[in-house]
Amino acid sequence: MTEASGSSREIQAVLSESRRLFYACALFSAFVNLLMLTGPLFMLQVYDRVLSSRSEATLLTLIVIVVFAFAMMGVLDYARGRVLARAGTRLHARLDSRVLRAVIDRSTSPSARSQPATGPQDLAAIQRFASSTAPFAFFDTPWTPVFLAILFLFHWMLGLLAVMSGLLLVGVALLGQYRTARLQEGLWESSNRSAFFIEQMRAGGETVHGLGMQNAVIARAEQLNEEALDTSVVASDRLGLFSVASKTLRLFLQSLMLGLGAWLVIRNEITAGLMIAASILLGRALAPIDQAIGQWPLLLRTLSAYRSLSSLLEENPAAGPRTKLPEPRALLEAQQVVIAPPDARYATVRGASLRLEPGQAIGIAGPSASGKTTLARALAGVWPSVGGSIRLDGAELEQYGDDLGRHIGYLPQEVVLFDGTVAENIARLSSDATDDQIVDAAKRTGAHEMILELPDGYDFRVSAGGAALSGGQRQRIALARAFFGAPVLVVMDEPDSNLDAEGTMALSRAVEEHKRRGGAAIIVAHRHGAFAQCDTVYLMENGRPVPASQHGGSRPVRSLRSTDSSDATASPSPDRANTALPPAASASASGTVASVEPAEAAEAGANGGEAPDSSLTQRRIDAAVARLKRRSGPVDAAGDDIAAAPVTVTAPHDNDHVQNDGP
Repeated sequence: MTEASGSSREIQAVLSESRRLFYACALFSAFVNLLMLTGPLFMLQVYDRVLSSRSEATLLTLIVIVVFAFAMMGVLDYARGRVLARAGTRLHARLDSRVLRAVIDRSTSPSARSQPATGPQDLAAIQRFASSTAPFAFFDTPWTPVFLAILFLFHWMLGLLAVMSGLLLVGVALLGQYRTARLQEGLWESSNRSAFFIEQMRAGGETVHGLGMQNAVIARAEQLNEEALDTSVVASDRLGLFSVASKTLRLFLQSLMLGLGAWLVIRNEITAGLMIAASILLGRALAPIDQAIGQWPLLLRTLSAYRSLSSLLEENPAAGPRTKLPEPRALLEAQQVVIAPPDARYATVRGASLRLEPGQAIGIAGPSASGKTTLARALAGVWPSVGGSIRLDGAELEQYGDDLGRHIGYLPQEVVLFDGTVAENIARLSSDATDDQIVDAAKRTGAHEMILELPDGYDFRVSAGGAALSGGQRQRIALARAFFGAPVLVVMDEPDSNLDAEGTMALSRAVEEHKRRGGAAIIVAHRHGAFAQCDTVYLMENGRPVPASQHGGSRPVRSLRSTDSSDATASPSPDRANTALPPAASASASGTVASVEPAEAAEAGANGGEAPDSSLTQRRIDAAVARLKRRSGPVDAAGDDIAAAPVTVTAPHDNDHVQNDGP
């Protein structure tokens, strides 16, 4: 089985749905090619009958027959063009959503996002080919032997010359394909790179102007355009050479056929009518080959698009029908999960285990590149795990299919808004969303008043990427989008990165309200203020989330927030030192996070997640780092490089079996 055989069969299955249209096109082509004999037969009768008999009635009758035959040929030729256009349109309509879904699935890979997505263009190229006259060559080619056989009936020398002419043109076509195929593919690739870079330049216009990169960016774009133009010129020259050579050769062979026919007429072996008819028949027999050479760039583009589309569908297979599961509880269990980014050779998260129950919220802290975002993406179902299991209310995340996004709200680290109104963005572009659901999501996250201050409020038009909004406004709209539809679980990655004090307090209230309704939340952050409503904070250590209470040398802790409002201002006692979870402060040599005094965490919770005294916070952080230095040696502020070693999963339920083969 070839690499793309499965996806090729998928495309062929869609094409087979139009087989009746192809049968009709083949039938029309048969009559069109039979009616192509009208010209040779007319010339044969004119030369052999009309001119010899000088009968005007015979000539008039022949003209009437010819007019009717050519009219029918034109109607049938037009009809088969309409049939093929509808077959191409059906192919595009049937595969459009499938290709777009594959493009979206592939876009979760960082490497795929750095390359142009050609799936829709490939599908459009196949549709354009089917709607053009190029496929006529495939339907007309089977009739070439019929015309050659008729030439053999005229005279064996005429038939032999026709066969040699056909072989010569086929040789020119194959040579042209060999000499231009790679050039055409290089042309499409360079054109795609140039267009993709220009789109990046347009999207990053603010960065280009702010850093004074205009000249450098324009120079890079011109370089890519020059590469595409150079390749285009070379490909055009070669294609033009073979196209002109084919056309010139065909006209010469027709003249040669006429000369051979004249020689045979002189020898009285054929009539003058057969001489003219033989030249016309040769042109008709060679027409499919000449047509294929003329449409060669379109044919090569279609073949390249077919291979690319097959590869895309093969790498992103369609999900089969799934049984619709009931509304899950906010019960998330991760057991010995191993996660590697798509297309990556190394696992970023290794042997991660955690449990989240209804009404709970957990935080995930750690230095940069410690695997926090990777874990969040897997828990939200964005990236699949390569080992272990992630279950929501007992079912693997994959079992929910497309309904997973309805049960899990996700706020990614990079906020992306789509072209549409604020309401449409909050509603996740769903056409079934009600105004009450949209406003409720905004109110729950404290974004309602901010949205009302925008021009047109919820109907404010957001450009692609949200360029017309500030970073904080985009973040709060995306936060409302994550809570839209009352998901049972909300996963938020750096939700406070662009929020001010008011936005941070709104985030805290939203998480608190979500927990009160029986939901669960996962918060990934660097700033400890985001953990104000978290019951437990995990610290990423060697690619694994470790509860802060189990972190080496740290106090056993369970919560960032105090148990009641009266404790928020009380002095910490020895007993309360075991109930306040220290927020993330600095990285130890193993990539873990040092703890802060619990009194600071209580004050942070009482003040909406912000520490009241930054100098006091810094002194306590320094004291915590000093304690770690005395206990475990120097602190590496850069943290641990968790992507340094490949892993092989042999037993997802036993972390001891996750092998580390790296240095």
